[in-house]
Amino acid sequence: MQYAVISDRQRQYRVTPGARLLVDHLAAPPGSELELPVLLIADGGSVRIGSPFVAGATARIKVLGEHKGDKIIIGKFKRRKHMTNRRKGFRARSTLVEVLAIHG
Repeated sequence: MQYAVISDRQRQYRVTPGARLLVDHLAAPPGSELELPVLLIADGGSVRIGSPFVAGATARIKVLGEHKGDKIIIGKFKRRKHMTNRRKGFRARSTLVEVLAIHG
């Protein structure tokens, strides 16, 4: 089974061809294809490790769409200081991608 460890903006993911994963928000429109550098390639019994990247190896990914994470509520409370209503919500944005192929 072939797999690779790819790097996307200081995060690393272990992927196989055809795998889908959520990465941090990408500014690419859905349907576009990107290439990411490869840190490690394993194919059967052989393993190639780059320093930091494997020479000539790339992983082609396709952007499928955007996704929003669960809402996180952040609140502050200090007794008798009128801070009971200071609440904020946050939803992390991420992008769903599919690994088309691993070259190298």
